[in-house]
Parts: sequence; C-alpha cells; structure tokens
Amino acid sequence: MKIEQIETYKAAVPLIKPFKTALRTVTVAESVIVKITCDNGIIGWGEAPPTVVITGDSMSSIEFAIQEVIAPFLKNKNLLNYEFIFQGLKTILVGNSSAKAAVDMALYDCLSQYCKLPLYQFLGGHKRELETDFTVSVNRPEEMGDDAVSYTQQGFNVLKVKVGKDDIATDIERIKEIRKRVGSGIKIRLDANQGWAPKDAVRAIRKLEDSGLSIELVEQPVKADDIEGLKQVTDNVETLIMADESVFTPKQAFQVLKTRSADLINIKLMKAGGIYQAQIINQLAETCGVECMVGSMIETHLGITAAAHFAASKQNITRYDLDAPLMLTKNIIDGGIQYHQRFITLSEEPGLGIKQVNVEGRVSHG
Repeated sequence: MKIEQIETYKAAVPLIKPFKTALRTVTVAESVIVKITCDNGIIGWGEAPPTVVITGDSMSSIEFAIQEVIAPFLKNKNLLNYEFIFQGLKTILVGNSSAKAAVDMALYDCLSQYCKLPLYQFLGGHKRELETDFTVSVNRPEEMGDDAVSYTQQGFNVLKVKVGKDDIATDIERIKEIRKRVGSGIKIRLDANQGWAPKDAVRAIRKLEDSGLSIELVEQPVKADDIEGLKQVTDNVETLIMADESVFTPKQAFQVLKTRSADLINIKLMKAGGIYQAQIINQLAETCGVECMVGSMIETHLGITAAAHFAASKQNITRYDLDAPLMLTKNIIDGGIQYHQRFITLSEEPGLGIKQVNVEGRVSHG
C-alpha cells in the first residue's frame, strides 16, 4: 500500500461564542485539512489547527511543513512499513507538532481502513462511547455562571472552567459563582492555562479546598517549563494536578512522571505530534500509575474524531475533553463521531469513518 498523494486544504468555521482562556480568544476555528491517497484507493484524513501560543504552529507553517518537508518523505513509501514511517515523521523536522499530528492521523486512518477496523479497535478497542466535559470560557463571574447553567441544562455533568486571567481573587469569585449556580452534583475541573505563579496557585487551591467547592482537578496551574513549580503545587495541595502544556513529548512526560510533578497528564494529539507519540506517553503514564485525559485544541469534527478514537482505545485514558465541535456553527465532515449531548459514540466504519469533507466550498470524497 504505497502513498501516492498528500493534499492540503484550508477550513474556517465560526464559533457560536468566543472561546476565551488566559492565553487567547478564538472566534473562528481555522484548520489545515490533510488528505492522503494510497495506490489501492484508500483515503485518509487529518486536521491541524494553528495554536501559536501553545504549539507555535500557524496556518502557513503547517502547510509548509506538510507540503515541503513531510510530503516528499512520504511519497511512494509503503504504508505497511509504518514503524519506519512514523519514526521518520518524528525526526524529519523539529517541532511542528500539529503538522505531524494531521499527517499521523491520516496515516492511521488509512492503516485501519486497510485492516477493515474502526481506528479505536485497531489501536486497542477498549470502549466505543465516551463522556466529554464542556468548557466554560473565562469571563465575568456572572457570565460564567450563566454559561455553566446553560451547559448543565443541555445535559453536561462535567464542566471545565477556564481561570488564570486577572487576579486570584477574581478567579475564586468565578468558581464560587459557578458552584452556587450549578449545585453540588456537577463535577468541576479548572484549567489555569499557565496563568498562576506556584505560590499563588497553592494559595488559591487551598482556599478552594477550605471553601468546600469540590474541585476535581486543576490543569496546568503554572508556566509550561516550570516543572519544579508544578511539583511544588502538586506536593502542597490535596486537589489533583494535571500537566498539559508541560507535556508535549514522551521525554517531557518521563520527566514529569519521574519527579512526580503532576497527578495526571492531558494528552493532545496536536502537542504529541499524533497518535504514535501519544500512545507512548500514555504507556509511560500507565506504567507509573498515572491516568491520562485526552483533550484537544479548537478543532472540527475531523480532528476530534481522531482524538476520540485514540481516547476510546486505551484503558488508562479516563477523562475526555472533546467538546470543541459543539462550539462551532457547522460540521464540515460527513461521518466520524456522533454527539448525544455529553456522550460521544464512535462509528463502526473502518478507519475514522469519514465519507467526505467540505473545505472552502468544495466537497472532497473519501
């Protein structure tokens, strides 16, 4: 099964409401879509959104990396020698994790179609249904309370609340307002997106604990490269601490795990460079007794379908933050995952189960 063609397209889908974190505000979900065609007619799909403040990848850098570096390497390679191909994809250029992830998921789509298996079964087949949280963007406490109520009324039982913007006192107000509005039966996770200093994070989390606000976990409270600060927070609070931006690569995961700097790890395909590397991170974490979440950037149904298949395939992945498509005004693909309020069901079709993708007014068939 030789790789014949690697094509890229652009997609842009407006969000229903601006997505706000401590790092950025997003109003349109932009992506580079990848289409890989093999000589036996199998077509695989991938997606890479630009997330400059996290991965450093832009639309232009993603397209350049794929078309000028990755595509020449892949052309005419036998995909059944996939260990060689994924090792090469990892080393052929430094960084560019989102570009690598889009190609990686398209390759896995092709491979699992060749084996006539849905991707989650090709990767391990642990389960077919997931429950996602829903993200509350960082805004004024009252607006965040309104949003939280709206999402719970839509059926979501787990809220991921963005904090880390303005000051600690305001963040605590935000959380108190949401807890007051949604009651005690809703699970709340916090994501500071690197917005707190270590001592401030410890002080804030202890206040939340003393107030009985019942926070399940706090994600990436400190700067990505401050592993000592991350460990300081983990060691000095009872609440579970999750590493996100601190872990892109297996080597970074190993460092966090070796030093016990976090209780959990958030794996994102766009950080890991795709499923191949994401599996290694999960295996390292599982060996150390650390559970993982699978999260995402602001991606369409396409990228989230790949993330959901990976997440569903592994027993050690126990939490899911895959709500991005629910924030968009339209779906650009036919096929893929299906949402039933907070539940995600994976297709039993081979691969990602994507039949066609609508990009820039054109329909490209699988």
